[in-house]
Amino acid sequence: MLHECLVTMPHEDFVYVGDTGRFPYGGHTLEQLREFALEIGGWLEAQDVKLLVVACNSATAAALPDLQRRLAVPVMGVVDPEARAAVQATRSRRVGVLATEATVRSRRYRDALLALDAGLTVIEVPCPGLADRIQDGDPYDEQMVEAVRACCEPLRTQRVDTVILGCTHYPLIRPMFQRELGRDVALITGAEELAGEVAATLARRGLARPDTRRGSYRFACTGDPEEFAVVGRRFLQFPLGIVRRLEPAELGHAPAA
Repeated sequence: MLHECLVTMPHEDFVYVGDTGRFPYGGHTLEQLREFALEIGGWLEAQDVKLLVVACNSATAAALPDLQRRLAVPVMGVVDPEARAAVQATRSRRVGVLATEATVRSRRYRDALLALDAGLTVIEVPCPGLADRIQDGDPYDEQMVEAVRACCEPLRTQRVDTVILGCTHYPLIRPMFQRELGRDVALITGAEELAGEVAATLARRGLARPDTRRGSYRFACTGDPEEFAVVGRRFLQFPLGIVRRLEPAELGHAPAA
C-alpha cells in the first residue's frame, strides 16, 4: 500500500507505523485489533498528519468506523476499494476472499461486497499463519506452496472468477496464487485504487502538496527496528533510514469515544 501511495504521490510526506510488536494480527480478537488501531491512530494524529490510511486489512475490518468517529482527520481503509474493484471485475458474480482469520470473522468484506451487489456469491477463506510465514520465512519454499494450495482449494471448488487478496502480505506471492487459481481468475488488490482515492481526497479538500516538491517518509514500529528495516526493504525495495521504536507508553491513550 505505501509503495503505491509513494508512486502516486511522490510529492507528499508519509509517516508509517508498523505494529510489528503485536504481529501477526490474524489471531487477535476484533476487540484487541480495534484497541491497537485506535492507539496507533491516536499517535499518528498527534504527529499532525492530514489523512490516515489504515493499510492493514484486519485493522480496517476491525476498527475503521471507530477510527473515523474518534479522529479529527479523514480515515480511509483498504476493504471498500477492493470490494468495488472485485464487483467491477467479476463476470460470474462469484467472488472469493482470502484473508486472515480476524478479517473473515469481521464479515467486512462480505458486507461491503453485498452492499454493492446483493446477488453476489461470496466465499471467504481464512488463511491462518500465511501472513507471518510470508514475513518471516522463505516465501517460495515447498511449505508455502502447500499453504497456498490449501487456501485456494475451496475457491477452485466454488468456481469463483475473482479473488480478493485480503491481506497486505499476500500480493508478495501473487504469482503463486495465480498459478493455483488459474489465469482466468482475476486477483484483486486495492493498493492502486486506494492510492488514487487518497490523492483525490487530498486534492478535493485542498490538502495536497505542490507536485513540484519531493516528499519525505519516516518509519516507526512497535517491535525491533532493525528487523522492521530488513522486512521493509524487502517489501518496498528501498532503504528505510532510521526506524523509530514506539514504546508502549507512547501508545497508552486511545482517542476518546
